Amino acid sequence: MKAMLLTEYKHLEVTEMPEPEIGDRDVLVEVRACGICGSDIHGYDGSSGRRIPPLIMGHEAAGVITRLGPEVEGFKVGDRVTFDSTVSCGQCQFCRAGSINLCDNRTVLGVSCGEYRRHGAFAQYVAVPQNILYKIPENLPFEHAAMIEAVSIAVHAANRTPITLGDTALVVGSGMIGLLVIQAIRLKGCAKIVAVDLDDNRLKLAKELGADVTINAKDGNVIEQVQNLTHGKGADVAIEVVGAAPTIDTAIQATRKGGSITLVGNLAPKVEVPLQAIVTRELSIYGSCASNGEYPACIDLLERGDIKVEPLITAKASLEEGPGYFDRLYQGEPGAMKVIIQPNGAE
Repeated sequence: MKAMLLTEYKHLEVTEMPEPEIGDRDVLVEVRACGICGSDIHGYDGSSGRRIPPLIMGHEAAGVITRLGPEVEGFKVGDRVTFDSTVSCGQCQFCRAGSINLCDNRTVLGVSCGEYRRHGAFAQYVAVPQNILYKIPENLPFEHAAMIEAVSIAVHAANRTPITLGDTALVVGSGMIGLLVIQAIRLKGCAKIVAVDLDDNRLKLAKELGADVTINAKDGNVIEQVQNLTHGKGADVAIEVVGAAPTIDTAIQATRKGGSITLVGNLAPKVEVPLQAIVTRELSIYGSCASNGEYPACIDLLERGDIKVEPLITAKASLEEGPGYFDRLYQGEPGAMKVIIQPNGAE
């Protein structure tokens, strides 16, 4: 099969690879669409430490089942499917308690971090265990289904955040996940959503997708503007989707006393936080990791059009075009959001 292989950092080759072998409870999926994730870009240059070459990256995908392991139940050849990026064991205490995103033995598709290497979906075929597999409806395009992994992260963050009907929410970061978070928290009952970013084009899209107010952090004091919008109170909840010290500080400082901050971004492994502000204003801090069983709900949300992903897709490209798009995204091409790779051609 053809695959896009990270042979060394900052170098991708479209090459022939062996078709993946499947276990008794695995399926082989012909990949019809796979999105380039921000984490793949960080892995591309080795900065994340989670994409050690040689590796086939890619974990946001959808396709068609072409082969089944002998113990697979509930699926058949020809089924249109998507799958979680987190491969959970189903046996540890966290899996048995329903917290599959905290699995003690978790691995991730398209990740190689020294502890394991699991090839992903920038290839014509990928092997997937049935416990992370989900059927998708006939009317849901594969490129939209490939976005369900990203949508599930946003929906999980919304579920982690204690939103009360009528709340004012601050979303710090209007990139891919931030734009999905805006849509998810609107559905959960936020009355006013304030989006913050440094890019006017992203902020324009944020407004189109549900933000009531947008603030470019380069144009003034974000905290003062949030205070003015909330009559001096501050936001009831804030969701931070960047993962850097300045943006986390903004989220904390702009949240009202007794409010809540959900941290989704994890760009930096360590950050300083304003401890006294958290303690003396009795703020609640929530971490949000991946997703935890939200896939069926996300499939429904996309099918109904309650969450829109087409405006976030910048381009749909062949496997051969993939290395070029990686380089463009790595260079920070203006206006680029989500690029969908189609390893077996367009639908």
